Amino acid sequence: MFDLSGKSAIVTGSTRGIGRAIAEALVAQGARVVISSEDAEDTARAAAELGQPGIACDVADDAALARLVDFALAELGGIDVLVCNAGITGQAGPFADIDMDDYARVMAINLRSQVVLTGLALPHIAARGGGAAVLIASLSGLRGNGRINAYALAKAGVAQLARNLAVEWGPRNVRVNAVSPGFIATELSAPLLADEAFMARRMAQTPLRRPGNPQEVAGAAVFLASSAGAFVTGHNLVVDGGTLITDGS
Repeated sequence: MFDLSGKSAIVTGSTRGIGRAIAEALVAQGARVVISSEDAEDTARAAAELGQPGIACDVADDAALARLVDFALAELGGIDVLVCNAGITGQAGPFADIDMDDYARVMAINLRSQVVLTGLALPHIAARGGGAAVLIASLSGLRGNGRINAYALAKAGVAQLARNLAVEWGPRNVRVNAVSPGFIATELSAPLLADEAFMARRMAQTPLRRPGNPQEVAGAAVFLASSAGAFVTGHNLVVDGGTLITDGS
């Protein structure tokens, strides 16, 4: 049910962290995957390591997104699966102190890029008879937070984008879902992992009492991309060790 042999996929931000784990998991299930990130050197390295085609893509650039889709069509012959993973956290702090230039960049990369890329790719997925898109949202888009401002707002928008697109594209057999990771151990979260006070507080709020790992998010993405998730669309799958549902007791 999880087999993706013969399927073609795009994963943005797939050279490290969660995106890299998703790309590896799709490849392990038999898919061909276009690797991409804004860094050309990282993209070439990761593509070579995975034995997959790769192209540098700044997702804030609409023309670059169009080139990404054209590249996938040329290299793979079509698109069956799209994973919109690329994102940035931006500057932390309350909305009262927000830098609007930083806000604009966070929204452009985390939300606008997914609107543009799904608009470019979903018609091709539909033309193949259907498939799936997985949009990476975040636990921060489901809870209030005093410091994660534009990022949380953008990620809440991503979950709503998945719902809207699921309604729009469902009649053409295209499923669209979101995945909302909680606290995941990656290079980007290394400073928090080293912060004993933060970790004690956060793990007390997490029933499984540990951070997640990128492969656990990748497993959710494979489920949603494969026939195992064939009757799931418009859903926001939370992968957070239970943080969302606990009161910390």
